[in-house]
Amino acid sequence: MSADYPSLPSPSPSSAVSYITREVERTLTLQPSTTPSVQAHQSASIVRTTIARTNSAAVVFEVLPASGETRVAITPEVTSKKVCRDIISALVKSYRESHLGKRWPAYDGRKSLYTAGPLPFASKEFVVKLVDEDSLARRERTFNVAIKFAAKADLHHLQEFLRSRQLDIPQEIIQVLDVAILVMAYNIGKVFIKAFALTQMGLSLNVDMSARAFYEPILVHDFVKKYCNVRDLRRPLSDQDRVRVKRALKGIKVEILYREGGRRYKISSVSAQPISQLMFSCDDTGARTSVVQYFREKYHITLEFASLPALQAGSDSKPAYLPIEFCKIVPGQRYTKRLNERQVTAMLRATCQRPNEREQSINKMVVFNNYNSDTLVNEFGIRVRAELAEVEARVLPPPMLKYLGTQEAPRVGCWNMIDKRMVNGGRVEFWTCVNFSRLRENELYRFCEELVNMCKAKGMDFNSAPILPILPAHPANIEKALSDIHAQSSARTGPGKQLQMLIIILPDVSGSYGRIKRVCETELGIVSQCCQPKQAMKCNKQYLENLALKINVKVGGRNTVLVNAIEKKIPFVTDRPTIIFGADVTHPQPGEDSSPSIAAVVASMDWPEVTKYRGLVAAQPHREEIIQDLYKTWEDPQKGVCHGGMIKELLIAFRRSTGLKPDRIIFYRDGVSEGQFSQVLLHEVDAIRKACVSLENNYLPRITFVVVQKRHHTRLFPAQHGDRNSTDRSGNILPGTVVDTKICHPSEFDFYLCSHAGIQGTSRPTHYHVLYDENNFNADALQMLTNNLCHTYAKVYSFSLHSSSSLLCSFGSFSGTLLCRGRSIR
Repeated sequence: MSADYPSLPSPSPSSAVSYITREVERTLTLQPSTTPSVQAHQSASIVRTTIARTNSAAVVFEVLPASGETRVAITPEVTSKKVCRDIISALVKSYRESHLGKRWPAYDGRKSLYTAGPLPFASKEFVVKLVDEDSLARRERTFNVAIKFAAKADLHHLQEFLRSRQLDIPQEIIQVLDVAILVMAYNIGKVFIKAFALTQMGLSLNVDMSARAFYEPILVHDFVKKYCNVRDLRRPLSDQDRVRVKRALKGIKVEILYREGGRRYKISSVSAQPISQLMFSCDDTGARTSVVQYFREKYHITLEFASLPALQAGSDSKPAYLPIEFCKIVPGQRYTKRLNERQVTAMLRATCQRPNEREQSINKMVVFNNYNSDTLVNEFGIRVRAELAEVEARVLPPPMLKYLGTQEAPRVGCWNMIDKRMVNGGRVEFWTCVNFSRLRENELYRFCEELVNMCKAKGMDFNSAPILPILPAHPANIEKALSDIHAQSSARTGPGKQLQMLIIILPDVSGSYGRIKRVCETELGIVSQCCQPKQAMKCNKQYLENLALKINVKVGGRNTVLVNAIEKKIPFVTDRPTIIFGADVTHPQPGEDSSPSIAAVVASMDWPEVTKYRGLVAAQPHREEIIQDLYKTWEDPQKGVCHGGMIKELLIAFRRSTGLKPDRIIFYRDGVSEGQFSQVLLHEVDAIRKACVSLENNYLPRITFVVVQKRHHTRLFPAQHGDRNSTDRSGNILPGTVVDTKICHPSEFDFYLCSHAGIQGTSRPTHYHVLYDENNFNADALQMLTNNLCHTYAKVYSFSLHSSSSLLCSFGSFSGTLLCRGRSIR
């Protein structure tokens, strides 16, 4: 128990906790909100109004059919959604006229099948025959398909909800319509996402372009040479190269080129021996022949790359060997593995579109899809308007930022540090630099000198002389080099002092950043600043300024503060002590089944400026979204029940930093999908309240809980492309643009805010959804606060995508993931 808060006995959850639980449950029953997003804007006089287009189209119903949901059971069981859809397609083709009442069903690829109206039976079984294209013999497989009535979904409920005559969201209806619209085939390579949403303008269809990575349909030996770094295909592969080729090709479908028909196979492995050494029994006599001889005699083919292993299809007991040089990768196969840096760069370069180009692509796809002429869409009575919706938007003014001795308001999304000094410069007495790259000695010394001078010019107290000589180190000995620096610097600084900043020039080959941060931050406790060798060699002034901003924050300084915060003119923040939290959870990449998820929570440590943040990270179960360590209890043999967790630790840190107890908590929660709202809200608001009560009995600061969503497909386009008064330099909508009508929720408190200027491509607005609000924010106050917080992010001098608290916790959870890959963390 902290000395800053009175000691308490170990209480069971108090009546206050029960109260907050009841309040959350009341909020989740979708009773009318006390602060809807359509309320009057009290600060309308200080904002600009404009018109924006969005990638949503209004949807109306010509008829309101009753939709039926049936359950589908396929035996033998099939795990592939594609095969399941093929089976149902074959069933519809064979039985639609005779048994399905001429209905066109919408199938989700799993267990549910929907129809616009009842089927002529409650339960029925069908026999479906399907040719298995992936099998070696292309055998015909027989499936039993059982269809059984499950529920009736009436579209009338949707209409009543949109008229505010019904409080419960008709989620089952949205599910039916989503499946119906998604049955339309996706384009290969560029997928257009289509999803229904309940909005203030009624039901809307969101249409957006998304990119997927696919295997390049090339010859397999070209694939091996291009992507597996095998230069000479005429030489046998090493064991390491063979394993790499096996991993790259396993599961890929190929078609053979040495006979007509283009037979397809799924690769299960590659042979352990070169194809020139492979023997097999080709007939019932047991006579063995080589694969090379077999192809020469049967297909009159001489294998050019006989030193390469063969592709293996089928099982280990009955394999089919295929020569690499006569196999081609089947087009249209999604690449589901993790992309490397080069592939990510290529993906962004191929898919990046300016706003006018993206809007044109979406409009062309709407016209091409021609929803209103689709048989299935018509059967469900859906009519989609061809034009994209226009929405009223406002452009919030940027806040005034205070520097040392001056102040400035950002202009169209950015500002600079020319002739400006940090409002609070940090102090660095003990520092050094280590070089893991091929940067020459004179270039390294020049970079360090220029960086130190830049830090001083911006207001930092930076010692010109490093505590240790600046030396190069081999990238293969990263751990040893960092440990030696730590030991030598500790010996020179003396007791009670330590190295304050280690500047690290990264290796020329990427991939070492996570390892370096893990060693520095979890093993040695060194504050570090990593630098790219190419940028260090250039010594670009803007790059040095960015580094100085980062270094200043890392050593406890502040670059800028909000003028309104100093003058205590930010509503709901500066009138009484307020702490702002940000929280996020980063999950492992697909395929990493054993790695934990990483939760990060940050909180402001100064008031009223709200520019300094302290962060905590914790590992939790694999892909668990609810943050487990917000509040926790444990049994101590001497003290009894103990209370702790991230919230309590950060509240105590705030009290020690400011001398005040926060009367108000604003909690930005990143990365929660709509389906998780109820679960996250019930658990995490309850955990916040329990943490407060554990510090002081009846300590109940008012809580506002806001979900921050970035992974959505809503886009905002300027009404007039090219108009300098309504677009930034990249052609995107102006930074500070906020939308809280039409495309927002019909009854809840949410809004879209694009706080940043676009750099390339089309800007993505951040969606803020208020799930719980005891502070009774009005729409203007929360929107202005959020936009202001986006300007306090300390890493660069431009707008951040969303509020600094949620961005910092996203960065923290990702950093925690890097650290956790090498060592367990708490």
